[in-house]
Amino acid sequence: MAVLDQLTSQQAIDLENKYGAHNYHPLPVVLNRGEGVYVWDVEGAKYYDFLSAYSAVNQGHCHPKIVNAMVQQAQTLTLTSRAFYNDMLGQFEKFACEFFKFDKLLPMNTGAEAVETALKLCRKWAYEVKGIDENRAEIIVCENNFHGRTTTIISFSNDSVARKNFGPYTNGFIKIEYDNLDALEEVLKSNSNVAGFLVEPIQGEAGVYVPDAGYLAKAKALCEKYNVLFIADEVQTGIARTGKILAVDHENVKPDVLILGKAISGGVYPVSAVLANNSIMNVIKPGNHGSTFGGNPVAAAVAMAALEVVRDERLAENAFTLGELFRKELNKYIQTSGVVKLVRGKGLLNAIVINDDEGSNKAWDICLALKDNGLLAKPTHGNIIRFAPPLVMTEEQLLDCVSIIINTLKSFED
Repeated sequence: MAVLDQLTSQQAIDLENKYGAHNYHPLPVVLNRGEGVYVWDVEGAKYYDFLSAYSAVNQGHCHPKIVNAMVQQAQTLTLTSRAFYNDMLGQFEKFACEFFKFDKLLPMNTGAEAVETALKLCRKWAYEVKGIDENRAEIIVCENNFHGRTTTIISFSNDSVARKNFGPYTNGFIKIEYDNLDALEEVLKSNSNVAGFLVEPIQGEAGVYVPDAGYLAKAKALCEKYNVLFIADEVQTGIARTGKILAVDHENVKPDVLILGKAISGGVYPVSAVLANNSIMNVIKPGNHGSTFGGNPVAAAVAMAALEVVRDERLAENAFTLGELFRKELNKYIQTSGVVKLVRGKGLLNAIVINDDEGSNKAWDICLALKDNGLLAKPTHGNIIRFAPPLVMTEEQLLDCVSIIINTLKSFED
């Protein structure tokens, strides 16, 4: 067939299965168009998107302002590498630093790249500022974390699927229980080689685990007490997803190092960034770190437009309001449900826990039924279904989605 021939869903799936590495297990739906909160498959069926590309599409699919910024810049200058200056990067760096209130930004492309950047930055700061002996710095991480799938990052994962047969692993990490301040302080007071604490404000991939109120603020205070960098991975939770611009804003925490990705681009182009103040970021010198595409003109134009949309359309406020409504309506149903144990989350990052064990297929089967009823979601960790629609959703649309979800779940009641 010609490259541009219209494929059926099955043809598209067969092509991926034959020629693509099998590193994902997608829901069997083949999408070819998106607008706002909706996506359409190749046969023309319309769905609510309740995953938002893992929160990369917070501003909605194909937001015209973001797409226009990309198109206009792509017609002018796409890439120079960092061998030369371009006229867009400095503007983006200034915009983002003022937006998030940091001194400096280091641009990258993907979330995992940004996490790797933050780890390198933390270690270099440890040796050159804190005074830890070289190659002795350690970074505290949390169990059940998800920060990406590079070799270094999976070295401190306890996800056996992500880790097995990819060793040898990178040393220098200490794992503690998430949402456990005692465990954090125990390591901090007993180990003078700790350089940083890397944490997700909400553990998204693990199943949308929200820590106890005050956890983040108290963890930050402990890091300050022991002169350790508090590194917030807001790749998924940032950019208005949880009802604040950053999830740490719920506790008025200012990270020492902030990691951003996904929705900083509105989902139209890979953009990520690490932000910190001069006392930390100034340890990075020419040749220490970089990326050919990091900080390219298209990425800079796209990211500024994406952040403007979040600000101007008040998407954080909308996420907060609709999230409260979503959990309220789901909780009404859960009170009498035998299928769902609970709903949890903040803003429009939520999950339901299916009343079944992780090894069952019930959550997957529910997602297949949701697809048939016009809503796309995906299980995580077996018996958990994550719900994260675009933040441009209206109350009317949200209530329609709640109705679809509840009616689908009812069909699985005994």
